[in-house]
Amino acid sequence: MVMATTASTAANPSLASVTLEVADPEAARRFYSDFGVDTYIRLRASEAHSTGFRGFTLALTVSGPATVDGFVDAAVDAGATVLKPATKSLWGYSGVVQAPDGTIWKIATSAKKDTGPATREIDEIVLLIGVEDVKATKQFYASRGLTVAKSVGGKYAEFAPGQSSPVKLALYKRRALAKDLGVPADGTGSHRIVLGSTADTFTDPDGFAWEAAASLAPKPS
Repeated sequence: MVMATTASTAANPSLASVTLEVADPEAARRFYSDFGVDTYIRLRASEAHSTGFRGFTLALTVSGPATVDGFVDAAVDAGATVLKPATKSLWGYSGVVQAPDGTIWKIATSAKKDTGPATREIDEIVLLIGVEDVKATKQFYASRGLTVAKSVGGKYAEFAPGQSSPVKLALYKRRALAKDLGVPADGTGSHRIVLGSTADTFTDPDGFAWEAAASLAPKPS
């Protein structure tokens, strides 16, 4: 609605950063450095209660199956648990791991065969939030100024990435996301993630907290 007339304006609010709340920031920093994704996220200490599915995943898109395997192996070597072994599917090749802090990561490629050697390069990283009502949450974000880049009925929506963050935001049905990740959909307590906003502080309909990016703690070095 408003998005159609403001999509090209640089002032539109957007996702500026992703901060994971972890019990042991130093251990998490080592894990994410070994995994190879430390430049994409921030970490903050938290003992907030959280059980079961936290309602989101961070998904890496890479060039081919060998690179998927490389990231999965690096995560496991650093202490991650495999939720879904890397395997072929109708649309490509992917695997799912859970970091020691509880965050779920999916590594995927649309390629079913390697066309070159494995690399440590990431083509895209997406924060995929599982919500109860995709249309309602999409409208909520649009009303706050985020630009809808793609929408598939009530099943999926993604937003235009901001210039200050390498992570793209997307919405998916919560139960469908949990099924895709190989975990039960039930979960209680904190999502253990904070989204940095280029605009104001707010909480979305599914309880995901956004904070003005300037107020977030800097990423550990």
